[in-house]
Amino acid sequence: MQQVNRLRELDFLRGIAIILVLFRHQLLFRFLETMGWIGVDLFFVLSGFLVSGLLFKEYQKFGSINAKLFLIRRGFKIYPIFYLTYILYIIPSVLLHKFDLEKTFYDLIFVQNYALGWGYAYAASWSLAVEEHFYFALALFLWLIFNKKIMSFEYKENQFSNFEKLLFFILILILGLRIFSNIYFPDENVRNTTMSHLRIDSLLFGVLIAYWYYFKFDKLSDFYQKYKAALLILAFAMLSFTPFIEQLESFFIRTIGFTMLYLSFGIILIHFLIDKSVNAQINRLFTRTIVNFISKIGFCSYSIYVIHSFVINWIGFFKPIKNRFLAFAIVFSISVIAGFIMTNVIEKFILNLRNKYFPNRIN
Repeated sequence: MQQVNRLRELDFLRGIAIILVLFRHQLLFRFLETMGWIGVDLFFVLSGFLVSGLLFKEYQKFGSINAKLFLIRRGFKIYPIFYLTYILYIIPSVLLHKFDLEKTFYDLIFVQNYALGWGYAYAASWSLAVEEHFYFALALFLWLIFNKKIMSFEYKENQFSNFEKLLFFILILILGLRIFSNIYFPDENVRNTTMSHLRIDSLLFGVLIAYWYYFKFDKLSDFYQKYKAALLILAFAMLSFTPFIEQLESFFIRTIGFTMLYLSFGIILIHFLIDKSVNAQINRLFTRTIVNFISKIGFCSYSIYVIHSFVINWIGFFKPIKNRFLAFAIVFSISVIAGFIMTNVIEKFILNLRNKYFPNRIN
């Protein structure tokens, strides 16, 4: 059984993801703003891998999963920070008498990506809705397979299992749905970007990687080591368009581009999981100090993600800063510091309560 504990290198990837998001929402250089949206796709692949890995490990230990416990524990991780931070976002609309109860309701029950496209109080919350829908779908999906045995989970080393075939089918189906939706609803660029059934394939590819990692590790490792150079070249080639094409305006990105992204990030994730020298590689590329700092940012990435738009909005409201370098430095610093505090004080307290009353089965 493979184990993924708190890995510095995966926190580093999360840190890169949240930094890309900050580039998207606070201008530093135009090409970074153009490509910054891909940070969300990196989050999706990582989340799909890590969250499904929890359930795979539980199945390996017990032969079943406790879907209810899984969702409760996810709820402790996601909801308190989100709802506490959400209060900050609605203060301006309340003060300016522009508060919209209906749109707020959509945000609070995580359907904003269907009802509104972007989030209401802050636009970036659409991705949290996709993640929430994924958690419930994944828990039901694996509960039906592991507990109710609706499909054989047996696998053989040298052929695709039924589980893999089903995931391949779903990934292709979602790509087809994306193409259909963008052709027949060409004016719905935002919803074609944010609706869960058009974006959940990035998370599902993370699930597929987790399946290979936990159940076919030797096969995955051998394949990756054999084709490592070609796969890494392919991954970065498929990312090469991102600094040059604005996502919302591109039919290519909203269809095949999203698929290329999760394939690219999936290859990079596999490299980080398989290559034992990856920490040394990123240390040489960025220096150990910078990698440690980015990894700490990654550890706090959820809190930084939910607070950074608030920081941007309020700095712009009270004292717009014309110098983009200074503006980015201030937004980055305040967002990271606030995220660190939220993670190590509020989230830590909440997760301690979770672990006390709803302990993890696999520990």
